Amino acid sequence: MARYTDSSCKLCRREGEKLFLKGERCYTNKCAISKRQYAPGQHGQQRKKVSEYGIQLREKQKARRFYGVLESQFRNYFEAAVRKKGVTGENLLQILELRMDNVVHRLGMATSRPEARQLLRHGHFTVNGAKVDIPSYILKEGDVICMTEKLRQSPKSKSVSEIAGGKAVPKWLDYDPETFTGKVLTLPSREDIDIDIKEHLIVELYSK
Repeated sequence: MARYTDSSCKLCRREGEKLFLKGERCYTNKCAISKRQYAPGQHGQQRKKVSEYGIQLREKQKARRFYGVLESQFRNYFEAAVRKKGVTGENLLQILELRMDNVVHRLGMATSRPEARQLLRHGHFTVNGAKVDIPSYILKEGDVICMTEKLRQSPKSKSVSEIAGGKAVPKWLDYDPETFTGKVLTLPSREDIDIDIKEHLIVELYSK
């Protein structure tokens, strides 16, 4: 399966803001954005006039990289959002938020989405009692996510709990730190999604 293997910090620098792809490192002075607030490459510091298409493209790329989704996957999510009732842009963000890797991260069971994907692929989580090892699995209202006993007992889960312990869980989710169990209480609305993405620009881009 295709996946991005280059430096994650380059993606943040290209978008000009933190995408929180490196977990704890993103909250320290080691973050690349804190040191070099310009795009990577030899022409990264040059000022460029950006077209309307360029603005729309950057917004799409930012959303895609924030959630760790490949181009073809993102296109499929957009088409699914078009078919759903409601506002297409909000539907798209809702689908992305309901990805299993994103929910594991939102619950505080992983310090970043890439880490959540790795843990999922190793079979460390269940949904409604059944093992799920597919990061792109789309959760539904009422689904219960649980960490396996093996991961609960590992030093990894303890360090993650310490790092993520002070972070608030979105109101559309519920998390019990005693049992390492989370639940999707309701589908997320646009107000529940705290990322700076102008989804209408993405819709405009794909509508051309």
